[in-house]
Amino acid sequence: MKSRLPLRSTLLSRRGAVAGSALAAVLITGGVFAELAISDTEGQDTPGGRASGAPAAVASGPVRPESGSVMQVIAHPDDDLFFMNPDTGQSLRSGRPMTSVYVTAGEADGVNAPPPKKPGGPKPPVDKAKYAEARQNGIRGAYAQMATGDRASSWTRASIPTAGGGTAEVDTLNAHPDIHLVWVQLREAGSINGNQPHSLRGLWNGQVSELASQIASGSPAKAFTYTKDQVVKTLAGLMERFRPTHVRTLDPTPGKEGKLHKIIDHQDHIYSARFAQAALQLYAKSVNHPNFSVQTYFGYNTSYLPHTFAKPAADAKADIVKTYAWMNPDDNYCASTAGCGDRKVSVRPYGNNWAQSVRYSRTNSTSWLQSGKDGSLWAFGVLDQRLAVWHKAPGADSAWGEPKLLPGDGMDSGVSATRLPDGRLAVFGTRTLFGTELTDYRREAVAAVQTTPGGDFGPWRSLGSPDHSGTNGVFDMSTPTAAVDGTGKLSVFLRGDDRQLYSATQGANGAWGPWTVLGGVNMAGDPVATTDGAGRVHVFSSTPKTVLTWAQPQAGAPMPARAVETKLPPNTTGLSAQPEGDGVRVYYRKVDSGNVQSVLFTGVTPSAVTDLGDTSGYGTVGAAGPLLAGRTASGALASLEPGTDAPRWKSDGSILFTGSPSAVENDGDTAAAAIGLDGRLYWTRTAGSDGPASPWKPAAN
Repeated sequence: MKSRLPLRSTLLSRRGAVAGSALAAVLITGGVFAELAISDTEGQDTPGGRASGAPAAVASGPVRPESGSVMQVIAHPDDDLFFMNPDTGQSLRSGRPMTSVYVTAGEADGVNAPPPKKPGGPKPPVDKAKYAEARQNGIRGAYAQMATGDRASSWTRASIPTAGGGTAEVDTLNAHPDIHLVWVQLREAGSINGNQPHSLRGLWNGQVSELASQIASGSPAKAFTYTKDQVVKTLAGLMERFRPTHVRTLDPTPGKEGKLHKIIDHQDHIYSARFAQAALQLYAKSVNHPNFSVQTYFGYNTSYLPHTFAKPAADAKADIVKTYAWMNPDDNYCASTAGCGDRKVSVRPYGNNWAQSVRYSRTNSTSWLQSGKDGSLWAFGVLDQRLAVWHKAPGADSAWGEPKLLPGDGMDSGVSATRLPDGRLAVFGTRTLFGTELTDYRREAVAAVQTTPGGDFGPWRSLGSPDHSGTNGVFDMSTPTAAVDGTGKLSVFLRGDDRQLYSATQGANGAWGPWTVLGGVNMAGDPVATTDGAGRVHVFSSTPKTVLTWAQPQAGAPMPARAVETKLPPNTTGLSAQPEGDGVRVYYRKVDSGNVQSVLFTGVTPSAVTDLGDTSGYGTVGAAGPLLAGRTASGALASLEPGTDAPRWKSDGSILFTGSPSAVENDGDTAAAAIGLDGRLYWTRTAGSDGPASPWKPAAN
């Protein structure tokens, strides 16, 4: 598919320009972070505090691009191959525009050789410019292989001016000119977590006022230095140029892992993602941008968790890494004196258990599709870093409306929702707040509730965060999950950065109580809460070894202050749950397989496991009644057909989506939905409780 303007025309028409009116305004007012601080002052309440003065939801007529477009903003060459694939390859093969932005040059120590087998041997030559180019060559070969099947497929390299005042290299795959690689080429830290002031972290934290470039040999870009604001402007300008509808980054707020309880992800991963967060706030304010979603990914910390892929999928992922790693240094297929790939990786193309998995650090909730009291359907997601609300009036023939965006920006991807006893809907999520000072960067849980059943949503109310989870430099907490017990009491639950479960409960006067710890050890992923037919709230959470559960003894009673280990085997850490009689059925995927399995809890003890078929997929499944929806090995939407003697998964191979699907029982039928990489809502429904599912289709055109 052809882009609106070929890259050469784009360069000529945009030369020297600052991308977007929002960026121009920032240049005038004197700083990106001052601009972000102005927009992030609303709704900063604490539990039991006031609601913000923001207005109710407003309509947003979405800008519809010709097709979805994906951008990846990553720290180093190979981060996408290890941590975002197979999603990266699926996007490349879909025929839609794709742009990967590498923030650092990835020059490391400048040695393009495997680690020495024995100490004291000859030292390989050090050349940071050539090593950076070799890594570029490896990525070009890997992307060409994924997109065309030919690693040697040709690229055109060009230089473009950036909105930060420097230049960047843009490579275009000649066989697919909508596929681009952008090399910003800032210096990397050269250390996983050491205190290196001249790094992205040092620049973000104010240890240095500017960061220099490391230009790869053969690059058409020129040397430069960037301030913190200039890095943000550069990334926002690239977003304006390529207009993504979906943006991928690594996790800006990873948690502490392992026995030492420390952050083990690479500092460049974290801070490239934070710079991207700041840039996304500017992109969201730019003129005529398309609605966009964001997906963040685990980095090094996926090493500690069970594998999500069966062996064939892991091998396929590693095969792409092997192209990048230039396994045979005698094969100079790229015709470069710098080398055709990253020889450091050649001894470990599976990484540290990285090729065997992919994990999302947000958007694992499967409760974001809800049924109104009147039989209407409501769907909730995050577009443009704001809550997006889709509504379908009651009746099989009624149409979905366009999404409305709730005021209040900075929303993290992934929300959960629940219905209150009076029919109103409540939505929960987290958001990231910026300010002019380093200490102003923090995360908090938030809630928005309909003012009347079926009506507009009130403003976001801050629920704060458990002690330290939002403010101590770690900022790790899960997406909140909520449930209403049989007495009408609303409670919200989340995992804090200490890997324990926390809860907050709304009082009769509408005020939220403080966060209370409910125990749990080494929790992973997002907890899930639901209410059984007897009105008792159940909460479930994975660990690397089993599933933990908390079960209210009776409606109205306090939740237990400690977790129960279920003795279930480990799963891929993504759980969903739905009521079933006086119990709750929990769904998950089998480790090293992708098979969807389920167990029924009537208390804290699970039933025997039910296997629902081999999709070889990954990610959390949405479930309601007999209908299940999930992701296949190809990344496409699939649903489990109800009413069959044996499980039968039906896939729509054309729809790639973000996060997890959601499903809900609705007025005698069952519906499921997913948010596509093009920013559209897609949905399916069954006719009755055991009828076939309709084809997946856009909810609104």
